[in-house]
Amino acid sequence: MDLYMMNCELLATCSALGYLEGDTYHKEPDCLESVKDLIRYLRHEDETRDVRQQLGAAQILQRDLLPILTQHRQDQPLFDAVIRLLVNLTQPALLCFGSVPKEPSFRHHFLQVLAYLQAYKEAFGSEKAFGVLSETLYELLQLGWEERQEEDNLLIERILLLVRNILHVPADPDQEKRIDDEASAHDRLLWAIHLSGLDDLLLFLASSTAEQQWSLHVLEVISLMFRDQNPEQLAGVGQGHLAQERRTDVAELEVLRQREMAEKKTRALQRGNRHSRFGGSYIVQGLKSIGERDVIFHKGLHNLQNYTSDLGKQPRRVPKRRQAAPELSVQRRSALNVRLFLRDFCSEFLENCYNRLMGSVKDHLLREKAQQHDETYYLWALAFFMAFNRAASFRPGLVSETLSVRTFHFIEQNLTNYYEMMLTDRKEAASWARRMHLALKAYQELLATVNEMDVSPDEAVRESSRIIKNNIFYVMEYRELFLALFRKFDERCQPCSFLRDLVETTHLFLKMLERFSRSRGNLMVQNKQKKRKKKKKALDQSAASSNVPYSPEELEAVWPSLAEQLQCCAQGPELSLDSVVPFDAASEVPVEEQRAEAMVRLQDCLLAGQAPQALTLLRSAREVWPEGDVFGSQDISLEEEIQLLKQILWAPLPRLQGPEAQGAEEEDEEEEEEEELQVVKVSEKEFNFLDYLKRFANSTVVRAYVLLLRSYKQNSAHTNHCVVKMLHRLAHDLKMEALLFQLSLFCLFNRLLGDPAAGAYRELVTFAKYLLGKFFALAAVNPKAFVELLFWKNTAVVREMTEGYGSLDSGSSSRRPPVWSPEEEAQLQELYLAHKDVEGQDVVDTILAHLKTAPRTRKQVIHHLVRLGLADSVKDFQRKGTQIVLWTEDQELELQQLFEEFQDSDDVLGGIMKNITAKRSRARIVDKLLALGLVAERRELYKKRRKKLAPSGLPNGEESLNDFCQEDLEEEEDLPEEESEEDEEKEEGSEAEQAQGGSILPPQTLGQSLHQEGFSAPLLWLQNCLLRAADDREEVGCSQAVPLVPLTEENEEAMENEQFQQLLRKLGVRPPASEQETFWRIPAKLNPTQLRRMAASLSQSEEEEKLQPGLEPKVPAEQGPEEEHRQEEAHQQEEEHRKEHRAHALRALLLARKKKAGLVSPEEEGTDGGEEQLKVAPRKRQLLDSDEEKEEDEGGSKAPELEAPRIRKKKRFQVEDDDESD
Repeated sequence: MDLYMMNCELLATCSALGYLEGDTYHKEPDCLESVKDLIRYLRHEDETRDVRQQLGAAQILQRDLLPILTQHRQDQPLFDAVIRLLVNLTQPALLCFGSVPKEPSFRHHFLQVLAYLQAYKEAFGSEKAFGVLSETLYELLQLGWEERQEEDNLLIERILLLVRNILHVPADPDQEKRIDDEASAHDRLLWAIHLSGLDDLLLFLASSTAEQQWSLHVLEVISLMFRDQNPEQLAGVGQGHLAQERRTDVAELEVLRQREMAEKKTRALQRGNRHSRFGGSYIVQGLKSIGERDVIFHKGLHNLQNYTSDLGKQPRRVPKRRQAAPELSVQRRSALNVRLFLRDFCSEFLENCYNRLMGSVKDHLLREKAQQHDETYYLWALAFFMAFNRAASFRPGLVSETLSVRTFHFIEQNLTNYYEMMLTDRKEAASWARRMHLALKAYQELLATVNEMDVSPDEAVRESSRIIKNNIFYVMEYRELFLALFRKFDERCQPCSFLRDLVETTHLFLKMLERFSRSRGNLMVQNKQKKRKKKKKALDQSAASSNVPYSPEELEAVWPSLAEQLQCCAQGPELSLDSVVPFDAASEVPVEEQRAEAMVRLQDCLLAGQAPQALTLLRSAREVWPEGDVFGSQDISLEEEIQLLKQILWAPLPRLQGPEAQGAEEEDEEEEEEEELQVVKVSEKEFNFLDYLKRFANSTVVRAYVLLLRSYKQNSAHTNHCVVKMLHRLAHDLKMEALLFQLSLFCLFNRLLGDPAAGAYRELVTFAKYLLGKFFALAAVNPKAFVELLFWKNTAVVREMTEGYGSLDSGSSSRRPPVWSPEEEAQLQELYLAHKDVEGQDVVDTILAHLKTAPRTRKQVIHHLVRLGLADSVKDFQRKGTQIVLWTEDQELELQQLFEEFQDSDDVLGGIMKNITAKRSRARIVDKLLALGLVAERRELYKKRRKKLAPSGLPNGEESLNDFCQEDLEEEEDLPEEESEEDEEKEEGSEAEQAQGGSILPPQTLGQSLHQEGFSAPLLWLQNCLLRAADDREEVGCSQAVPLVPLTEENEEAMENEQFQQLLRKLGVRPPASEQETFWRIPAKLNPTQLRRMAASLSQSEEEEKLQPGLEPKVPAEQGPEEEHRQEEAHQQEEEHRKEHRAHALRALLLARKKKAGLVSPEEEGTDGGEEQLKVAPRKRQLLDSDEEKEEDEGGSKAPELEAPRIRKKKRFQVEDDDESD
């Protein structure tokens, strides 16, 4: 900016600061006011930052502010004001403009401000300015917290911010075109900080517990100090490592020299001794031109190798939004003295400050005391100093604060967050990608440190490494992280350095995981599966049944029960009309026009068997619509009302769906689709490394590796090794060489094999020859492999290339439909044209019945009809289930015959549906069977399970338990068919296991044998649990699964006993469903009546054993009349109690059914409940007495415990926490 264009007021203010005479600066009397005026001007500058640009053009900082800072430090108000002005002037350009402007004019202003900042950085590269700052900061830190004022804290913060701003200024690449080991502006600045002693003050602030408030400022300054440094090179600085640096430089120069000598040799061979002005024209055979002829080449033969079809063409311009992301971070070697100073600083920081400072910063981040994105400095410091510690002298104790599973979790969370934000916030995608790169570097260094701990001579360090790896490899998110990063890699946002670090980190992770899984044998890891579940809405049975038409015979059968209910209503109390509203007040249809809907509701109530509700609705409708006596006159009698209801029942009322009803149905369908939930099921599985490696056999992952391999000349030897190792794993270990058969990769191999310095890339050359040999061997068998080179391939295409095209069609794991031949297409077209206009039949079902081809599904036929153009859309073939509703006499007769045929089978309904001629839905067939009276209830049609054969000599007392098991079986069959079938398979499997392990005992025999083995107390505890669950479910009204938690050692031993578990299964108690459950549970589907019957069955078995003599029976001849009389009384008591219990169980079952139907009064319920409680209490006392008596009677005559074969559990490795110490 031109000085003559400077604002007059601003120029006058700058002139009033003072003047420089030689090395001495003379300030003006109003210097302080002028500095404050400059601060005020900066506060009110415009969006182009004009004041900042004018002050930079006038060099106010170099000529006035720095001399005032160094020579007038004693003037405290002036010193504070100058520090405030310097902090404002050196503010980063990104903070001034918010971001890099895209508009050319604003971008010019941005670059101008950046140029002034770089000049400020040059001016601060002297020891004087940092010496003054260091002395002032030292004096302020000497003050205790009780002596330090608020102004002192502000001055400390401003000094740290000023140092941060100066270090933050980026280097100018045009002016600093220096080689390595030469001092740059940043190096001079670091050397000035070292000479002034400011680095020691930074170490003090980082290590002092009283100065934790400056932790983030100190960490930010330190991160800017080491901005361009490589930690591994910095750790190797010293006399012993200079030779290694020389060898590296010599190797790089040797590669360049080989290429240069090869180019010179090639040019010498191609150039003739005598120059010819006539180069001649040549025909290149095998290379076609635009037409059918060969290409004619008009230049010398030495230029033929450089010939391409792109010569003379205009290069294609790549849009800016599609260009690759540029590299922003550049590493260079500083001067040797600066590197030695930085190495010593790192060593002292690790020994005295790292653990405390990183813990304080982590606490600030978790408590949200930091500013936005301050976690990036934490991630940088973690990666840098852990790498320095690993490369210098590896001591895990120096970085113990960040060496834990919690740190892995913190980095993984931030990495996932950055990854998601990069996909959503497209405008700031480059910024999120840079943050993600920092998180990836930290993750890489954590893995490298844990890997280094494996070779430590200290056993405790190796054990800590094993615990960390056990936790990391167990969790699924850590294993899936690299796959997600590869699949979403975007070269437009993420630079090549990110891809390089991602490849190296993946290589390290795979190497550690492979070694760990091989050393542990069967490694168990966490597995998560997402399952979609749809909330099922309860359907109104009355509304569903109302859509089914009834024949006159069916209505005649229904009417007597309805008439009886109506007569009972007449004799009972008057019905309340307030509970039923015959119209919908919220509907858009007027009330006068809702009479037809009220009539339909009346008919629905009658069809559902709700006669009282129908009578109430009739009387309410009569009051709403009295005109016309549609619902009867006002003085109608009860008999006339019954006749009117009978007429309504027989009336063929219209039941057409209007647009509103259809719209409501569509909305319900949309709601059901939205209600689909993703349920994550967590389980464990045995880890297989090859299965995990197959996840990387993806074209997206291979494409990223090939992209990095293109720059093999610029890559390090380790990077090229990581790339080749992954490609070798895919090609050799997984036998998927065809996955790498791609033209771009082969072009890269051609360039590599023709490179004069190919000797430096032996590993790459060896792999290229191996892969090319595999390709040409396959091309000899499959000539289409040359065409496949043009495309990236997945695993299915790879299998077809190697095993033959069409091999997936015959494979059992393939879902691809077979190909349609021309003959099959002609037959399909002929059948469709012949049957498309036939009414009353489904054209697709007819085609499937007559199609003489390979087995086809309905979906395949429909899609091929659409593909052939015979139909417009798939929706034209949607089934309309409500069309077939009428049953002919022949169809009813056929249904009766099929029912009689399959009546005794396990699956009655399945057999009928398979053999019936007119295909109908399951619901239609069930409704028709009910209407014909062939079955009384729907549950009679449920699929029956195979029952276990019980021995013939069972006691009579087990009837209640068998009844309970039967009812439990019926309730389980109310579940959906898929679930019931799965349960049936599980039960059959368990039955097979039990049959192999030993004989299956009935419930009563199990209870008796358990009593004999000494499990009386656990049986009593089980009975009390069942009774308590029954009482709770009666009080609450709702039920849920109740766990059986054994609190004593005796109960725990019983729960582990196989016979006791067999008894629990007989009673319907559910074992732990998954690894997340520990205890057996009483299912929620059992009602209180069933639970009490279960408890009573346990008491029956106990009493039966109690009544049996514990000692050996006497000889009949020795028994006296008193003994015989006592036995007869015992038998009579047993029979009376058995009859009493059976009557009580029947009464409870009747009460439960009445409550379910809503026909029981509260008084009756209360009396029955009281009687039941009165009977249960003495029952418990009797059980307690019987247990004591049994223990006395048994003495030492316990039956020997039956030994059951034990199943050896598979050894699993428990994941240990990182805080445990073995």
